Amino acid sequence: MSRFVIALGVGLVLVSVTTLEAFAQAPGVVVYPAPPGEALSKDFSVTVAGQPAPVYVCRVSAMPFNQVWPGYQRPIDQTELASFVYWDMSAPVDVDVVSNRPIESVAIRPTARDIKPQIEGNHIRFHLDKPQQLTVEVNGWHKALHLFANPPAPAIDRNAPGVRYFGPGVHKAGRMVLKSDETVYLAGGAVVYGCIEATDATNIKILGPGILDSSELERYFGITDESKYLDNFGGSIHLVRCTNVTIDGPVLRDPPLWCLSAFNCSEIQIVHTKLIGLWRYNADGIDLCNSRNAAVRDCFVRSFDDSLVVKGLSYYKDVPISNILFEGCVVWNDWGRALEIGAETATPELSQVTFRDCDVVRTAEIAMDVQHGDRAFIHDVTFEGIRFEVDDVNYSPQIQNGRDATYTGQTGYCPRNLVLVILRGAWSSDQERGTMRNIVVRDCSITGKLLPPSSLSGFDETHDVKGVTISNLKINGKVAQSLEEASIHVGQFVSDVRIESGN
Repeated sequence: MSRFVIALGVGLVLVSVTTLEAFAQAPGVVVYPAPPGEALSKDFSVTVAGQPAPVYVCRVSAMPFNQVWPGYQRPIDQTELASFVYWDMSAPVDVDVVSNRPIESVAIRPTARDIKPQIEGNHIRFHLDKPQQLTVEVNGWHKALHLFANPPAPAIDRNAPGVRYFGPGVHKAGRMVLKSDETVYLAGGAVVYGCIEATDATNIKILGPGILDSSELERYFGITDESKYLDNFGGSIHLVRCTNVTIDGPVLRDPPLWCLSAFNCSEIQIVHTKLIGLWRYNADGIDLCNSRNAAVRDCFVRSFDDSLVVKGLSYYKDVPISNILFEGCVVWNDWGRALEIGAETATPELSQVTFRDCDVVRTAEIAMDVQHGDRAFIHDVTFEGIRFEVDDVNYSPQIQNGRDATYTGQTGYCPRNLVLVILRGAWSSDQERGTMRNIVVRDCSITGKLLPPSSLSGFDETHDVKGVTISNLKINGKVAQSLEEASIHVGQFVSDVRIESGN
């Protein structure tokens, strides 16, 4: 039995050892068989256009209980198993989800997709007219099912020079180092154990709908060993000083810390990439650090730390950050911030960063955050069309003080919507503070019984926040007409804050 299956423990079934030939396909739909020995879910089964689709498992956080890296990995008893399934589609499909638990309630997120399922017995049936990423929650958010309906997989010539092709099946690839003009292709039905790294590479690609599983990697250095941060940062995909990078389609599962990170890179395209099974300490989603001209589109991230992030790190403190776009993404944040700039902002200038048309289906602490901890001149940041779903009951994030400490599970808590702050914090490396200018929050919405608060605050008269425009902020469909109505607190060293109807 593989290490992966041992780590997951109970609650699994194994795929029988059968042929890896593709299932019979319906027009416009491609479902890939799971490889022999791969653990499958006991909680759900799924058919897509009448075809059975394998439902995989991943470990996720079961509670917002965290600590700064203590030198050992997070205990399994703070986690649970979730399920996920993927397929390719170029035509509308009918999906039938069967829950192996009696159904008391069903939620399909993002709720903005307005998918109304038919529920009959243990069957949850619905129609999808286009590729998208969804989550089905039965009787609450625990043990959720994540669905990844992909567009057709990118084509590849497996015999072309520079192509590393992983076909259907299980592969023990280990640490893969990409050089310029190389491509890694993860075929549907492939589960590749390992990680991908590249340094000073140009024209590299990571393609295909298969799974890159990093569960066998160990986090083998302490957080205080700064000399090893960049070279050994781990994760599933790790890029340093790379140019012209395309990542299209893979599932990234169970990294030992930051999942997909880029340091001083430029011309980056990340699309249709799914990050799942992030439960370990510092399991960030996508971190773009001191990088430029990058776009992250139509991705899914469920992370146990900040999800979609722009950072300025001290290793490249003289490298500016500009022209970063996150668009059309779905985020489930189990700890920290969903959409974030910071907390490290060690760069002379950070500008033209946009988060657009994203769904935050859940966040532990903050949906939209600019946590400015260093000297940067931050300006022209836009949050546009962000949809924030707030649960009726939320469990308060709690720091674990000691190995034997237990989570108390306190409720009566509400995460925050928007935070803009200049501070000297635990992750600050610059002695000087910076400023923040021209922050736009446009056409965003909040849904739920609770109203999440927001706050804006500068550092001092010189290091301040100026020029914040909040336009057409809807709370359960109603446009907020005042800061008070939107529960936005404006603190010290903040000026020129406007809230508009946007009509």
